[in-house]
Amino acid sequence: MFRPMLFDPSNPTDAPALAALHASPALREVHDRIEDQVAELVQCLAPGERFGPQALQRAVNDVVAGRPNTYGRWAWYPWSGRLVHVLPEESFRLVRTDRNRDKITREQQHVLLRRRVGVIGLSVGSSAALTCAMEGVGGAFRLADFDRLSLSNLNRLRAGVHEIGLEKSVLCARRMYEIDPYLDIEVFRDGVTEESLDDFFGDDDHRLDVLIEECDTPWVKVAAREHARRHRVPVLMDTNDRGLLDIERFDLEPDRPLFHGRTGHTSATDVRALDQAGALRFLLDVVDEQGLSPAMTDALTRIGRSLSSWPQLASGVMLGAALVTDTARRILLGEPLPSGRHRIDLADLIPTPAALPAPHGALR
Repeated sequence: MFRPMLFDPSNPTDAPALAALHASPALREVHDRIEDQVAELVQCLAPGERFGPQALQRAVNDVVAGRPNTYGRWAWYPWSGRLVHVLPEESFRLVRTDRNRDKITREQQHVLLRRRVGVIGLSVGSSAALTCAMEGVGGAFRLADFDRLSLSNLNRLRAGVHEIGLEKSVLCARRMYEIDPYLDIEVFRDGVTEESLDDFFGDDDHRLDVLIEECDTPWVKVAAREHARRHRVPVLMDTNDRGLLDIERFDLEPDRPLFHGRTGHTSATDVRALDQAGALRFLLDVVDEQGLSPAMTDALTRIGRSLSSWPQLASGVMLGAALVTDTARRILLGEPLPSGRHRIDLADLIPTPAALPAPHGALR
């Protein structure tokens, strides 16, 4: 269960369903701040006008026609038992993204909300998906992950202890729908497989516009890029170490080698047969072992002995989400960003001096 139900209170069919929901023990909370949202809408549409309290209330009354209960939509979130009153879709989107202006213009926002974003791997990828949803970079999403939330994931995933054991794909979709109930989200609970890869990329009318790939499985990494190249879908990847961002513009370069040629002509079929050591070697070729941070380089020698898995930090995940979202937005808006590999290494940008200077005013 990851998709909310939307009710139109002015619709004769939806009204009885809403009444039944209000009487249901499943309903835990009704959140109705519709007049506050309408007030924001009025001010967004007339930013140069200074409304006094009475004038603003009159403007709100004009919008809701004196019937706030039947204006807008009610979003029912069955996993939390919340029923939330929200603006109609177009008005909701206008107000929710108004503070993006004009870093993103309204015209650009409309373009972005018509785009479809795919995310594979919802450990690191969940933050990218959530950031895209918050910024309005995409109105439709496909999320793929076979894994479930564990306690050790809570060092970098936005979740609570009551959600341990929940599928990561479902968890991510719920968070996104709580930001915007009008999104269109498809969830691939088994991750990406040979059987589901075509469906994940979609047909010509519902093709992904950009893929964010954040998984650790070599076959998926390669097979997803082979599909992306065949269908001319750009691919973005953040590796969560030293701010490494990969851009592969298969939409502009349909013959481009995968991973910037770092893995040669290795195919998805080739990597399927790799053992654990071979898979690790392949992943190190992908990310360029020589460019890893000292902490990650040290960790590689200890995984399986004193470390259980790759180290990842929330700060690095959030930085990666910002890099991926910003790059996806620019690509989806038609900027000619080229393929390439970039590092936004905070340790280099904000270096630690050999010795701290004396505090201002301190005796020397």
